[in-house]
Amino acid sequence: MTATITVPTIAAPLGLDGFRSQPAIRLGDDPMLRRQEARESNARSYPRRIPLVLTEGRGIYLRDSAGQLFIDCLAGAGTLALGHNHPDIVAALRATLDSGLPLHTLDLTTPVKDRFVEDLFAALPPAFARDARIQFCGPTGADGIEAAMKLARTATGRRTIVGFSGGYHGMTHGTLAIMGNLGPKRPLGGGTGDAHMLPYPYDYRCPFGLGGEAGVDAGLSMIEQLLSDPESGVVTPAAVVVEVVQGEGGVVPAPVRWLQGLRRLTRAHGVPLVIDEVQTGLGRTGRLFAFEHAGIEPDILVLSKAIGGSLPLSVVVYNAGLDCWAPGAHAGTFRGNQLAMAAGSATLHRIRADRLDEHAAAMGARLTGHLRAIQADHPCLGDVRGPGLMIGVEIVDERRPPLRLGARPADGELARSLQRRCLEQGLILELGGRHGAVVRFLPPLIVSAAEIDEIADRFRTALRAALADRAAGAASTSLAAE
Repeated sequence: MTATITVPTIAAPLGLDGFRSQPAIRLGDDPMLRRQEARESNARSYPRRIPLVLTEGRGIYLRDSAGQLFIDCLAGAGTLALGHNHPDIVAALRATLDSGLPLHTLDLTTPVKDRFVEDLFAALPPAFARDARIQFCGPTGADGIEAAMKLARTATGRRTIVGFSGGYHGMTHGTLAIMGNLGPKRPLGGGTGDAHMLPYPYDYRCPFGLGGEAGVDAGLSMIEQLLSDPESGVVTPAAVVVEVVQGEGGVVPAPVRWLQGLRRLTRAHGVPLVIDEVQTGLGRTGRLFAFEHAGIEPDILVLSKAIGGSLPLSVVVYNAGLDCWAPGAHAGTFRGNQLAMAAGSATLHRIRADRLDEHAAAMGARLTGHLRAIQADHPCLGDVRGPGLMIGVEIVDERRPPLRLGARPADGELARSLQRRCLEQGLILELGGRHGAVVRFLPPLIVSAAEIDEIADRFRTALRAALADRAAGAASTSLAAE
């Protein structure tokens, strides 16, 4: 490790001008990083790839302990819809603290909770909200999914849950049953619950080797066979759980026709459809809720991340006809987070007042356009995809022969090098997808056009550096072999 970087006497102002004018970023050492490594669990993840000590945040910008500025394209894995320390959220938190409101109430109601429920239901599609009920869960998206599965099993009297390859719904024992990534499941022996996995419509790497509309047809036919064939080997499930856009799975959006077909089939067979909008909810994809792109409604909707305005909060909103569980059937000590509800109401009001869902669609289209222009000159960018400000760039090894349908093999090593080079350019990005080969863009919804352009320019520079690193490494390997 290099020597510790000291904080400069005069720090650049948090903003685009300060970001652009600062010296070249140096990633060095800090005593807090060493203490974190020595004392925190081996399960820690982000600090391994993003070794920063963060000291200040505003909007889309973060400052580290060396006074350097970064653009946050991770945003708490999509939690920070309004960015860091948005004035509306800070004001809501201060007002709540100054009011003397009890900060912990279990599920007893308060004016803040009542306002949050009213604000959330006003943002939902009217037909869905009209007959809906809400359950406050423990403060994580995973607990929301646990509650949704428990509710579906209680209402139907059935046990099997259907999930999809590439899916990510949390890290609890129950949610791991419908986890696509095998890494967390292997140490537990693989089997973590009564679940059945189906292929997700991943067009770039179609699981049926078909792609396009033929791939959609094959996927729907498989679901129909599973639900209707008395010899399918799968009993009628209690629920189907799906992400409209798979986030951790590599920013893979489901085709509209596939979602509409899934809704039709689950309804025809009396199977509740659970839509996981933990990461996509509140404008991220260019609509307030991602399922609105397909014009469908879930039976059960799980929300977390952005709805707490940066604080922990998770809810399940579902059709009243399913509301048959007993009092206390799903509980949690911290299901009454008053500060999160106040921040959540402020977030909902700002997103709707400023139409940030529409802004996300426009800024996402702008960033996608930049990325596809870069892709035209760099075939290692195999695919650029995703709606709104939820964009994935799949990194491939263009030097290797194409697989079926023309996609090249994923290149996780180049993706990791690119992530590091992006950090040196001041961009905080995360990876996901198969082999960790998808670079994910999840900036706050308030990002401006000028900031989008800066992100794209910095990404282009980082990509060239990562490719130069790869070429140098290949040349060194070749010389060593000789």
